[in-house]
Amino acid sequence: MPDFSVDPESAVTLYEQLRTQIVERVKNGELIVGTKLPTVRQLATDLGVAPYTVARVYRVLENDGFLETRGRNGTVVSAQADTAESILQRAASEYSARARELGIGADDAERYIRSALRS
Repeated sequence: MPDFSVDPESAVTLYEQLRTQIVERVKNGELIVGTKLPTVRQLATDLGVAPYTVARVYRVLENDGFLETRGRNGTVVSAQADTAESILQRAASEYSARARELGIGADDAERYIRSALRS
């Protein structure tokens, strides 16, 4: 799960601090397509903010196309557009999910990818 933080002493609102962190991490590839975000309650508890603040951030970012809410399956990062990068990010998310299903550890899964990229 991604790690977020807010500074209650900052002149920037808690809402804007969280919104900016999520957007920046999506844009720089730290949060890729399919990355599951903490639940509203969990993130609000972790950050010490009102659940309304987190829910508002998630709602606005969903409207802006950064996030996708899948009901009981949670909130995930959505594809920004059908660019080569977003398509590859989606494939990487699917690959990592499949590796976990098969019981393949991260080190082995990464080794397989590095090998495939060299061939």
